[in-house]
Amino acid sequence: MRKLLKGFSGAHPLVDDRPVTADGLRLAVLDDFEQTDIAWIWSSDSDNVLSYLSPGAADKLGIPLPSLLGQPLATLFETDPDDPDSRSGRPLGFQLNARNKLSAIVVRCALPQAQETTRTVWLSLSAQPRIDAEGNFHGYRGMVTDVSVEYQRKIEDTRLAEFDSLTGLYNRHRMTRRLDSVLAAYKASKRSCALIMLDLDRFKQVNDTMGHPAGDALLQEVAERLHSMIGNRGEIGRLGGDEFQIILPDLDDRGKLGELADKIIQIVSQPYAIDDKRAIIGTSVGIAIAPYDGLETEELVRASDLALYAAKNGGRGQFRFYSADLHDEEQERQLLLDDLREALDADELQLHYQPVVRIADSHVVGMEALMRWEHEERGWVSPATFIPVAEETSLISSLGEWALHQACRDAMEWPETVRVAVNVSPRQFIANGFVEQVAGAIAASGIDPDRLELELTESVFMGDNDATEATFSQLKEIGVRLALDDFGTGYSSLSYLRSAPFDKLKVDKSFVDSCTMKDQNSAKIITAIIGLSKALGMETTVEGVEAFDQLEVVRQKGATLVQGWLYARAMPQAVVLDHINSGEFRIEPSGPDKHRPDRRAMFRRIGLIHEDYRYEAVIRDLSATGAFIEGLVGVPVGTPLVLDLGAGQLVVCEVARSEGAQIGVEFETPLVNDGAGGLCTRHRASPYALAAAGMPLGALPQGSYPLEQLHGAPKGQPQFMQVQVGKTLH
Repeated sequence: MRKLLKGFSGAHPLVDDRPVTADGLRLAVLDDFEQTDIAWIWSSDSDNVLSYLSPGAADKLGIPLPSLLGQPLATLFETDPDDPDSRSGRPLGFQLNARNKLSAIVVRCALPQAQETTRTVWLSLSAQPRIDAEGNFHGYRGMVTDVSVEYQRKIEDTRLAEFDSLTGLYNRHRMTRRLDSVLAAYKASKRSCALIMLDLDRFKQVNDTMGHPAGDALLQEVAERLHSMIGNRGEIGRLGGDEFQIILPDLDDRGKLGELADKIIQIVSQPYAIDDKRAIIGTSVGIAIAPYDGLETEELVRASDLALYAAKNGGRGQFRFYSADLHDEEQERQLLLDDLREALDADELQLHYQPVVRIADSHVVGMEALMRWEHEERGWVSPATFIPVAEETSLISSLGEWALHQACRDAMEWPETVRVAVNVSPRQFIANGFVEQVAGAIAASGIDPDRLELELTESVFMGDNDATEATFSQLKEIGVRLALDDFGTGYSSLSYLRSAPFDKLKVDKSFVDSCTMKDQNSAKIITAIIGLSKALGMETTVEGVEAFDQLEVVRQKGATLVQGWLYARAMPQAVVLDHINSGEFRIEPSGPDKHRPDRRAMFRRIGLIHEDYRYEAVIRDLSATGAFIEGLVGVPVGTPLVLDLGAGQLVVCEVARSEGAQIGVEFETPLVNDGAGGLCTRHRASPYALAAAGMPLGALPQGSYPLEQLHGAPKGQPQFMQVQVGKTLH
């Protein structure tokens, strides 16, 4: 102590027999001050090695003083990287090397002995650098205080301000601040960042039927499931209610993002055991990616919100990537709903019927009723578009009741051996008066109840189990048959079969789509479902059979009843009656020998790039692995091309066949699911690359981006003849 103070005053050490001087009094005061433990003093040498520390500070840390002295300050102490006030998170070593004044730098001991203690001691360091007249640095001298109580309170206050108290996830404030910093840093380094938005489908019903405590418990379990999937790959926040957000740095692969979104939907949709009851929810997911869909936080959040809204409108339990055509989704949904109400009132809806055929003799044993709507301006509107919109309102019950009555009336004109199946919405199933609707349709038509089959999905088991079981019991008393649709795609199907009185299981089309692929387990799953169904005394219908190779697989696996385009698409009642009136109600299979991935028919103008020249062409057919294109003459087989699909989507491909003005191309990298039933590229041309080529930096709008624009190459002379495709786009 005396040695230290000698440096402060320049005086000789105080000895007992000397009279008390001003310097001696200063020394005595500092001795007494150290004993109070209000604060302590410290010093370092020119190498920033700790040369002195009050013994009381070592006692507070619980580490012997000799273990502290002689240690470099930068390895002895560390700042809290999560402290927003710690000079932008700069480490202590950086601040020491700057040789500036230290002002209340909060640190903790970084030695292993300190990490083993149950309580972290936080110290506040303040000091002045010692610099002589020649500008030489001689270390620091200063003061240190124990701020553990205050700092722990600050940490807790910060946690309350930035974390969701229910789930422990980040809250909206923290996620917004984090996204701001990530996008700012990534814009400078030209990196990408994905933002996922999701909310829970049917969560309100859990609150209404099971109570808010059950809803809170469910949200906590959802948070745990999300954390188990995302881990350290990103950051997860709960924005409020049942809305969650995920930030995924350095990820722009839409194939991987689509797979992750599918996984989130599947895992979050597994049933939850809460208070001896079972809650079933779902989720919808919207995805936006910087810099393609936005460069600023507000832009990216809005893009992901629009994608989420589109996913919910698409039928829930789905994901969507943002695209520029999503801006008017909300207005479009309301217009569609208004038109649908008018169509129902004006009796403009139709039922078409898809046959269920017995493989052994091609006899039709049943018909599934499928709703169809031909709009005077929109044309045929897909049920995948209008049914989800109706399910968000009470209109679905009205549509369902109309379908029940119409299907029963139509079935009375069929042979008595042919049943009719009607799909029942979960919302319709739990609505008051549903059993009366079924009984009324049977009574009004005079149909035998055993000929009416109600197709249900696992969603009907959500909520009040007692009410669900009571509805099942009443339906069986009426005598109708029950089928569990989309079997094998859920997670608790076996538990449903223990109590629910189903007469049939329907194998989902997704298993049939891949049952002929060697690296898939779909054929084995089909075998297992058919075996389970037989063991329980139920029938099985395999849906989605579209080719003879699929038919052969499901037949070998034990299927007896199939449904799919190989036999017939859904047909109006008049066509059904023509089949019946022609004699025995049999439909022979007719279709392709082998199943191939879905090829979507379209008419869309695209760019087609060869070397340094860009042509205009029209794409007619598109699949994940290739396309059929019109507009160029004389393109040899084997020619490498690049398709410009717009919005930065460039596809490398090779001509596989060529005939006149039509070519077929195979893609070097398959396209991926865009979540909306379409296809997209995994990656896109970066706006940063476009900016380097002279375009303004910004999110990619819809449009074409020629390859030469990215490379800076001039257009060369065309090698192929371009022809006008005889149809204009609207």
